[in-house]
Amino acid sequence: MDTRGVDSIFEFVSDEILDSDPFSHYHDTFEADISFTQQVPTAPNSCVGFPKSDGYDVDISDNNAALSISTAFHPSARWQSFPPNLTLLCSDSVLFYVHSQAVLKVSENFFGSLIPAHLSNVLPSLSPRRPITPSPSPPQTQKHPPNTLISIQEPSPVLNIILHAIYGLSCSHYAPSFETLSNAVDKLPSYGVNPKACIAPHTPLYTILLSHAPLLPLDVYILAAKHDLYDLAVSASPHLLSFQLSTITDDMAKAMGAKYLRKLFFLHIGRADALKRLLLQSPHPHAPTSDCTFADRRNLTRAWALASAYIAWDARPDISKSFLESALTPLTGLLTCGLCKKNLDDRIKDLVVQWSVVKRTI
Repeated sequence: MDTRGVDSIFEFVSDEILDSDPFSHYHDTFEADISFTQQVPTAPNSCVGFPKSDGYDVDISDNNAALSISTAFHPSARWQSFPPNLTLLCSDSVLFYVHSQAVLKVSENFFGSLIPAHLSNVLPSLSPRRPITPSPSPPQTQKHPPNTLISIQEPSPVLNIILHAIYGLSCSHYAPSFETLSNAVDKLPSYGVNPKACIAPHTPLYTILLSHAPLLPLDVYILAAKHDLYDLAVSASPHLLSFQLSTITDDMAKAMGAKYLRKLFFLHIGRADALKRLLLQSPHPHAPTSDCTFADRRNLTRAWALASAYIAWDARPDISKSFLESALTPLTGLLTCGLCKKNLDDRIKDLVVQWSVVKRTI
């Protein structure tokens, strides 16, 4: 962990830059025209730049070093009327100004042991699930400690999603790819953040992950299974009804885990068995009439059995109601009795209704 007072490092930022609109685009980039020897004339060599072990190499003694500021987590962003007291510098040189107490309320390990313990008492213990808003500087009578700078081994898109999840904010306007979202979710436990707390139904991160389910159902399901996000897995499972289970690789099964792999198999098997049971019941025969003998009624039963066998032979969990209707309705052309036709139509309608209520989720 590399921490230092941000005020002593970033004195080069001009008023014109800080007063600019932080929401004009994703990052506000500025040129860092600084001389480290002017800030700390007797600085040792170990203070020049950030260590390469942090995943990047930013030399703050370079007069042309370029840094960017997050438009969501900028110096003017307030959390419950408090200004940021912590600055995170990610691997691609983007600064995120956050509030230590908001982060520590969600993190169980001081954000991967990166946040100093003394910062846990800087701000009052308030709920972090409040949006951060840009606002003017606090009154002069209100004193706050200087910002602490911490280097993070994450690219800005991933860290941006992690911080949005911690603050309960939506990151959908950045249109992150599912790969970026997945990487961010996988990183949450390493920073002491429980994914279940950030990816519950109706939360912003849950919503944006679920939006990828129609196109990437297996990826969403595996991500949910990996972190035991049951609600997300349930919501993604209907999109897997047409998925061929035989194409699941060993790596997919390992990432999914035995629990959710079993649920997915049972969903497919259960729906196929339910369809076969529904098809076993043939149309109810009517009472004998002069126009329809017992042999004529046997024709209806035989035709239903043949059509049902055709459907059951390739019973898939994603068979649609329209497919059932198109496969069974032509049987009416083989019948001459009006009562038999009516009983067949009633049975088809009943079958479609019963199939529509069969469970479609794990």
